[in-house]
Parts: sequence; C-alpha cells; structure tokens
Amino acid sequence: MTVIVLTNCPTGLRGFLTRWLLEISPGVFVGNPSARIRDALWAEVREYAGEGRALLTYTTDTEQGYTFETHDHHWLPVDHEGITLIHRPTERPTGPTAATTPPRQGWSTAAKRRRYRR
Repeated sequence: MTVIVLTNCPTGLRGFLTRWLLEISPGVFVGNPSARIRDALWAEVREYAGEGRALLTYTTDTEQGYTFETHDHHWLPVDHEGITLIHRPTERPTGPTAATTPPRQGWSTAAKRRRYRR
C-alpha cells in the first residue's frame, strides 16, 4: 500500500499521479504500485512539487510495518532505536522584541467587556 499526500502542488502533478494512484481526497493518493513504480513516482513528485510539500508512506518489512519520506516538509522523520518518529520543530518567537517585552498585566479589553457586559 502506498499513500502520497500533496500540499500546495501544481495541478499537473496531481493529474500525473492519477495515472497510477487513486485520488481519494484532494491531494491524497492511494494505491499499490510496485517498488520500482513507487520510486519513479516519488522522483517525479520531488522534481515537480515546486513550492509545495509532499509526504510518501508505504508498507515495508520493519517493526512498524511502514516507512515514510518527506519533501520540503518542516516535520522530519527521525530514526529512534529502530522506530521512525516525526520530529516537529518548536517555533519560538524570534527578534529583538520577543525576549525583551514582558507580558501585559491585567485584564484584556474583551474580558472587561464580557465581565461588565458593556
């Protein structure tokens, strides 16, 4: 079983994938191609994805029973003691005001209006 998920990719790429896979939802393709065809499809996706992101998952003979690959995705697969996990980077505010500005004290304007029903 093979699943390819496309985000913000050209429509021509989606049309290309429908030759071998079934599009069950916009940008989600499933099928059971051979390993050679799967690798060829993934190479085409990586070449023509442009500014978009892509995710490939397929069945393998591992502990989990599947593996996955990503293209231009912020979440990265990481091997942890033989199990593949997704590393989601934390986003922290950056810039000069992020560390120097203290949080505001007191009630917000919206909370005051709700409390006093104005």
